[in-house]
Amino acid sequence: MSTHKAGGKASQHVSPAGKRLGAKVSDGEKVSEGQILIRQRGSRFSAGKGVKEGRDHSLFAVTAGIVKFGQKLGKKVVSIASK
Repeated sequence: MSTHKAGGKASQHVSPAGKRLGAKVSDGEKVSEGQILIRQRGSRFSAGKGVKEGRDHSLFAVTAGIVKFGQKLGKKVVSIASK
């Protein structure tokens, strides 16, 4: 019997850390300007009224208000309704 475990590639595999993507706020939640709404890879959600898209495709609030998730022409859209 061997006294050591096999040292192949499978036993050396370490999965990378998660990137903490996804929605950071819910529908109907109050947000302030500059607050991040969604972290995403690519444009899964589009920016609606009161929302801008960062260079890494994250969506952030330009105005303070209440978050609204919806659809426009089949695309998911995030917008801000004023208070």
